[in-house]
Amino acid sequence: MGGMLQPSPVPREQDSNWRPILIGVAIVIVIVGLIVVGLRVEPKVPTGPGPYANNLKISNLKMSAAENFVGATVSYIDGTISNTGGKTVVGASVRVIFKDSMDQTVGDEKVSLHVLESGGPYPDTVDLSASPLAPGQSKNFRLTFESISNQWNHQYPDIQILDVATH
Repeated sequence: MGGMLQPSPVPREQDSNWRPILIGVAIVIVIVGLIVVGLRVEPKVPTGPGPYANNLKISNLKMSAAENFVGATVSYIDGTISNTGGKTVVGASVRVIFKDSMDQTVGDEKVSLHVLESGGPYPDTVDLSASPLAPGQSKNFRLTFESISNQWNHQYPDIQILDVATH
């Protein structure tokens, strides 16, 4: 055998596949971060009543409950809404807050105000846009709740008029 020893092959530094992978991961992280920042929605702060809400007065509240076709209890709050202002009300929503025996909130719902119209054997709820409330006029209304917390103290809830649409 020849007298020359061949040096053992020197391991070559292999091109690393890590560099493109790390660059790709960094790009994905930057894109996801931009999407998250761009889609972030500011939380809605509950607003107080609209300026015309002070012209609407709620009175004669009555509560009742009935069982629906599937055996669940449906609760109703009936009352009278009066328009003491100078504009015709064509829409309104109310915030209804239910409390427990320790006066803590156990339900907070925003619902549209519907007036009662008697066009048949039973009164039916109608949106204010279909039966506007003229200045100086009063109408009976009904609020319907299909699920109220079992912790509710069964006292009248707090009702606050929020949004009012007028003509």
